[in-house]
Amino acid sequence: MTHAADVVIAGAGIVGAACAHSLAREGLRVLVCEPAIPGGGATAAGMGHVVVLDDSPAELALTYYSRCLWHALAPELPPEAEFDVRGTLWIAADDEELALVRHKQHAQVLDARALYQAEPNLRPSLAGGVLVPDDAVLYAPAAFTVDPIRSAVAALEEGGVRLANGDRVSAAHTILATGTAITELLPWVPVRPRKGHLAITARYPGFVRHQLVELGYLKSAHGSSDESVAFNVQPRRTGQVLIGSSRQFGTTDPVVESHMLDRMLARAVEYLPALADLEIIRTWTGFRACTPDNLPLIGPVPDARNTWLAAGHEGLGITTSLGTAAILTDLILNRQPQIDPLPYLPERFRHA
Repeated sequence: MTHAADVVIAGAGIVGAACAHSLAREGLRVLVCEPAIPGGGATAAGMGHVVVLDDSPAELALTYYSRCLWHALAPELPPEAEFDVRGTLWIAADDEELALVRHKQHAQVLDARALYQAEPNLRPSLAGGVLVPDDAVLYAPAAFTVDPIRSAVAALEEGGVRLANGDRVSAAHTILATGTAITELLPWVPVRPRKGHLAITARYPGFVRHQLVELGYLKSAHGSSDESVAFNVQPRRTGQVLIGSSRQFGTTDPVVESHMLDRMLARAVEYLPALADLEIIRTWTGFRACTPDNLPLIGPVPDARNTWLAAGHEGLGITTSLGTAAILTDLILNRQPQIDPLPYLPERFRHA
């Protein structure tokens, strides 16, 4: 069987779904191919944090642009997406950490007293924090409705793709948004799976009010060590507390590993001692698609006509999905993107 569309998208995670949504709004016929449950992979495994990060100018540009797009889209999101503007409170363990972040834009510096007024369950003796009020949380798998062709893309072809079920999709443009599986179609792409653990508690409304993250988080997120943990806790609309985060290279086994889970929970209890008294009802893992420079791959695939890449978002796929979709939509329609796409173009790795 042959299907026809203007654009075919491989992958129905949050990035592929956002691309489908953006292109369909422009009047293009879009088909999505996905062998598993839409949004059931890394999207479902993630924390659902819409956050602005500024570890590099390119990261700041994409995350800020994307957060603006999420706020604009919020009135259209279904209630099941649970989009809540909670703000992110970056926790400073000491005065040195606090001094390093006083320059942050679009943020409010809290001294120790204000910090404990905002989050009374934090441990004593913390120096303060930085509040980024416009960050949000959401349940990403419910953000978009996707009805895909239930098959993986087996091969790229001129003018479309061939599916694993034997069908073919004829399309003017192809977008590859398959996360860690991208190397099955493009072996040269330097994406590695990075495993993460999460845990969620029973319902304790008001235990935390903001997304809470230690200021050392970026060292974990952007570091190259094989194993790391950082304090990252999120309130859910249900009253539950979502606990992260861990990062591991060198494994593709989805099993929950007790040594990593224990380290992650111990780190969380360092910042929130009362967390030790809460009941954890579920733990799980997922895999982030990580690139060597911690920036995603967004743009045309070198040496492949009308084929586009949207992968390698690591832990920011949910945040940057809308920015990724907007950039690709503009490029496909021969428009100038709202932010410079150069830092994210896949060609930077083609001959590396």
